[in-house]
Amino acid sequence: MTDGIATGKRGYAPVIGLIVLTYVLATSVTERVGVTLVLVVQIGTVWQVLRLASIRSRLRQAATAVFALALVTAAWALVLPAGWLMGSTFLAGCVLYAIAPVAIVADLVRRAVDRELMLGALAAYLMLGMAFGFAYRGVAFLQPGPFFADAGDAALPDTLFFSFVTLTTTGYGDLVPAGNPGRSLAVLEALTGQLFLVTAVAKVVEAWRPRRRRP
Repeated sequence: MTDGIATGKRGYAPVIGLIVLTYVLATSVTERVGVTLVLVVQIGTVWQVLRLASIRSRLRQAATAVFALALVTAAWALVLPAGWLMGSTFLAGCVLYAIAPVAIVADLVRRAVDRELMLGALAAYLMLGMAFGFAYRGVAFLQPGPFFADAGDAALPDTLFFSFVTLTTTGYGDLVPAGNPGRSLAVLEALTGQLFLVTAVAKVVEAWRPRRRRP
């Protein structure tokens, strides 16, 4: 048996590839035009995750609604200069990447420790970093002042960099949120990253723990 699911349908390696592509697009193209391309890749990434994880229909329907909202706001952001609209677009992207880790974790808890579990855990961890990065950029558009204290209102590459530094609790200190809600989000991300790692390690240790011999 292959834990009840066809092996041809299961594979988190392409998901990681799509996450990397999203990061490259987000950090290398003009933000105003690139946000639409990024959201399209995000939609493909999250939809692939939902297909692999075999989630319930309600969560799939909720994700579809977010997909539609993200595309509409991204299209409007191309022609309208409103900052709130761009902020809403990035927050929609944040929601997309927040849905996927939930589906991945729900799938991984049913798995034995294997290659796909490791890839799935990595994909979920990367998506958390991307989700918070988009959240920071959305907040930067919506709040009146600059998001970072010294660097000012930084661009998407900076918020993504800050997100992964915070998620891993590296803390270089070159980028610091000027105030709330940025600081609160950073604390939440650091706690989420640590809890995720602890839970993932516990899952691996539990699965690899030698079973007691029967008397």
